[in-house]
Amino acid sequence: MANEPAAKLAVLIDADNAQPAIIEALLAEIAKYGTAHVKRAYGDWTDSHLKSWKEELLRQSIQPMQQFGYTRGKNSTDSALIIDAMDLLYSGRFDGFCIASSDSDFTRLAGRIRESGLMVYGFGERKTPEPFVAACDKFIYVENLTGKPDEAAPQKPRSAAQLKQDSALVNLLRNAVEAASDDDGWAALGPVGSIISKQRPDFDARSYGYGKLSGLIAATSLFEIERRSSGEGRPKTIHVRNHARPGKR
Repeated sequence: MANEPAAKLAVLIDADNAQPAIIEALLAEIAKYGTAHVKRAYGDWTDSHLKSWKEELLRQSIQPMQQFGYTRGKNSTDSALIIDAMDLLYSGRFDGFCIASSDSDFTRLAGRIRESGLMVYGFGERKTPEPFVAACDKFIYVENLTGKPDEAAPQKPRSAAQLKQDSALVNLLRNAVEAASDDDGWAALGPVGSIISKQRPDFDARSYGYGKLSGLIAATSLFEIERRSSGEGRPKTIHVRNHARPGKR
């Protein structure tokens, strides 16, 4: 069976609000979701505070988009990024957008893109205002990015005791497993992850010190885990079930 074509993504970076040091890791993360057909970074490149971007822009083939700061205290870069995003949206050539910024000014933009049925991936620091986070289909905190797609999570893994004390996390995981489960309570991990992302766009196992959702779920010791064969030559799929499920056989 032929593989489905990768999603076509437009990557728009607010250089006034992001750091060049995270760009390699950011693009590696974006590669998980599709192919970056457009890569643009917005800022006033005549300003000395953006000088450190030059090497990274050249190395990653990112197009610098010049926007002069006409009035002190007014961020004209945001307006330029938003206008370009709408032009790209109306072109009908993309499946999704990646917006790299911690600025809440892009909240309405993210919502408008989603209204058109396209995916929106946000990238920003943990200080990013909640409305922008919630407006994205998925939001990735740059503090969780390591620079290598399969590298271990940068934070120290939380223990089972610490994870169990996080009632919001426990309820999120249990409810997602239950929602995706069959009559016997077993749920495939893929649908579980999809349900969690819809409820919490910023959910990321790396925030708890685990590289993948499967590792986080196993670390809680609250779930049974099975690896099932899905056919000859195919990788095994992970299924989970709540230990505390009422009526479990």
